[in-house]
Amino acid sequence: MNNFQMMQRDLAHIWHPCTQMKDHETLPLIPVKSAKGVWLEDFDGNRYIDAISSWWVNLFGHTNSYIVEKLTEQVHTLEHVLMAGFTHEPAIRLAERLCSIAPGNLNRLFFADNGSSAVEIALKMSYHAHLNNGEERPIFLSLTNSYHGETIGALSIGDVGLYKKRYEPILIKSIQTPVPKDRSEDAARSAADHLESILQLHAKRISALIVEPLVQCAGNMHMYHPLYLTLAKDVCARFGIHLIADEIAVGFGRTGTMFACEQSAVTPDFMCLSKGLTGGFMPLAAVLTTDEIYDAFYCDYLEYKAFLHSHSYTGNPLGCSCANAVLDLFEKSDVLKNNEGKSRLMGELLEPFKTLKNVKEVRQTGMIAAVELKGYKPYERVNLKIFEYCLKEGVFVRPLGNVLYFMPPYVISEDEMRYMIQRAFDAVEAL
Repeated sequence: MNNFQMMQRDLAHIWHPCTQMKDHETLPLIPVKSAKGVWLEDFDGNRYIDAISSWWVNLFGHTNSYIVEKLTEQVHTLEHVLMAGFTHEPAIRLAERLCSIAPGNLNRLFFADNGSSAVEIALKMSYHAHLNNGEERPIFLSLTNSYHGETIGALSIGDVGLYKKRYEPILIKSIQTPVPKDRSEDAARSAADHLESILQLHAKRISALIVEPLVQCAGNMHMYHPLYLTLAKDVCARFGIHLIADEIAVGFGRTGTMFACEQSAVTPDFMCLSKGLTGGFMPLAAVLTTDEIYDAFYCDYLEYKAFLHSHSYTGNPLGCSCANAVLDLFEKSDVLKNNEGKSRLMGELLEPFKTLKNVKEVRQTGMIAAVELKGYKPYERVNLKIFEYCLKEGVFVRPLGNVLYFMPPYVISEDEMRYMIQRAFDAVEAL
């Protein structure tokens, strides 16, 4: 079976995410046969560096032998059991470990299946906690240019028009406050002042502010200073507003610390985790919160006070075993320290982009880097040109419009990183 045959079988039935399917009349779909480390291999034997960790989920390389070992052990013991009235050791162990490494007093954990679901849980839990405390707060606040997922609730509180505009009439109520315009402290202070102005007008109707700490990933990798989180948390606390940290994309070391909000010494009221949680092996998510939130629901059985939310695969043992293996790998070697060196190298390798006339800005936070281009119109589809060029050179990138970004697995070698960035540079230079 070759690439073309696999592509034809796929296109006969599968509708792909974030894809205009008509594009595949001319743009080849790449069937991946196998993967190891940072490399993907198709059915024709072509190999590609996975420069974006397969949508930011893969931390320690594809088919990582240790995670495979732990997943295999779990398969032979318990594949799944419902979490309503039952529990199991992998979920208990994972909850203990996540709560122990999370910032501050995030001592309670609710499992989910994916990032959007985690956001939905945090929204519902925030609203319901206020309600149980006698306050009706039906509005959520988010940053401009933010993205939190594509289910109805998660989509509602995001602000990326590409995803949101078509579904506006069916979304829940939210308002936006300006994201800091750049990575300066002045921008952080200005945005915090805007936030306070909004809360002075609407605080009694707002349940929570949700933010992507430090990096708005789907928002063209926009980055801002950690000071904003410190100021935003202070403002929210003064007005009785919950702070939700959406760490789905930036958690587990992507920004240089285990969790991005640590760089502001901030403890949110909710923290949403997914993506890297299982190292890219299994769908799993978690929402961490405080005893104070938990206690707002804790009582003799009252139907209207209970938090009624569930997924069939909540706390799946296979997913939990992968997540525990990921935490083992963080403990076995100093991943964050090792990433410091790779982050520095990435920054050095990105310097030549700054010499190109079609580059507006190069920015980086930890193991996330972005090159924003200028001078192109949307119809030119510069992202597609870069994608096709790099693919022919053995590098898989997926630019966000005019923003080329890199978020590789942590196991990438120096030589692989050099090759990845040089091929991307060649693609931009050739535009």
